[in-house]
Amino acid sequence: MVLNCLATSANHKAREYNKFQNLELKLLKLLFYLYSMQFRFYCFLFLMSFSLSGQNISQSKISRMIDKIEAFDQAHIAVHIESINSRRTKVEYAGDDFMTPASNIKLFTFLAALESLDSLPALYFHKQDSIMHFKATGYPLLFHPFYPDPRLESFFNQKYDWRYHCPIFKNNALGKGWSWDDHSHYFAAESTPFPIYGNTTMAYGTSTSTTLLPKVFKNQVSIDKNVKNILRDPKKNQFLINPNFFETKDTLYRPFVTSDSLFVKLLSDHINQPVSLEWSKESPKWKVLFTHQDQLVYQALIKDSDNGVAEALMNMISQKIFGVMDTKRTTDSLKLKWNSWLPDPLEWVDGSGMSRYNMTTPRTLVSVLKKIHDQIGLEKIKNYFPESIRADKKVYAKTGTLRHNHNLSGYWIGKKGQVFAFSIMVNHYIRPKNEISKGIIDLLEFFQKKVR
Repeated sequence: MVLNCLATSANHKAREYNKFQNLELKLLKLLFYLYSMQFRFYCFLFLMSFSLSGQNISQSKISRMIDKIEAFDQAHIAVHIESINSRRTKVEYAGDDFMTPASNIKLFTFLAALESLDSLPALYFHKQDSIMHFKATGYPLLFHPFYPDPRLESFFNQKYDWRYHCPIFKNNALGKGWSWDDHSHYFAAESTPFPIYGNTTMAYGTSTSTTLLPKVFKNQVSIDKNVKNILRDPKKNQFLINPNFFETKDTLYRPFVTSDSLFVKLLSDHINQPVSLEWSKESPKWKVLFTHQDQLVYQALIKDSDNGVAEALMNMISQKIFGVMDTKRTTDSLKLKWNSWLPDPLEWVDGSGMSRYNMTTPRTLVSVLKKIHDQIGLEKIKNYFPESIRADKKVYAKTGTLRHNHNLSGYWIGKKGQVFAFSIMVNHYIRPKNEISKGIIDLLEFFQKKVR
């Protein structure tokens, strides 16, 4: 009996001991598992921090770099950079600050044209026996001094009695917020339904003989040796020319004051055929003439930053969408359409960026750049955007400049083929523009070396 009790007690102790051993083993396994997970977690944090160190730059580092650029003293700086491939933000420095974009507004115009115009219509036309009716689409290349359109010129070389139907035009010839004293510069040519000669005159010659074209203006020129070169009256086509300014082969382009009647006069003189205004309210069954110069127009817009082309594209978009040329209605409509992806509100007044009423943020510009990339791809971007090499990397970017405001927005391609969209905006500076340009390039190269 005693032996049985002792045996039972021994068996019970053995079972308890085995349970303790099993529990101890489970605890050891649990501790090992937790230690292993903790180790992995720290490894993960280490790798992430190592990875991010090459992707995101701290605000303090950016501030120190900006402080090193003397030209940026007392200026307002805002930057936003994203990876096109990962869609992740790489650099953010006041990226939600509103700035004056100047010609960077042309990126909005470009995207709007890509989305709204499958191909650029040159004009509407309708043949009626010996009469050719035609109507403007806003297309800007008729007899343009820099961007010729041979097919459009050939169209007007046909023998007809030409009748011009004026579209509904609700814009001012000069945009809101444009500088009033720019009226005598090529970049401030007036906006019209059907631009001709880029809505500019051409002056050339020497100090002894100066010519102003088109010839319709030849009796509206006076010699004045007190003006710098050519000056036009703000409200009428009266020109003052200083012949002493001209040297051999000098050519200058200056806007003229536009009107529908002047348009038909200039066209008639050029094609040597009758052209008249048609006021009939009846609308013919229009056909559309396409001359397939889209690439030339978009290069003029982005690569050359031609303001007249930009305003014309806004008229074309408006005519296509609404049947009238109304820039405000068009920008309001596009802002509403884009509201789902625009990160910030947009103050968008004109197509060219000459208006100081325009305001946007760097991160909004980058969002537009991403949409452009999605729309046309990198190869076409290379064709339309100005190219440069910075920090051994190719850059395709659009400048934007008004007095005391200078910006650069576009793309750069990394060594491994990654594509980054960036916007660097410098507003309200007082240093010379060439110093600001160099400062922007220095800042861009700093980011290119740090961002991966």
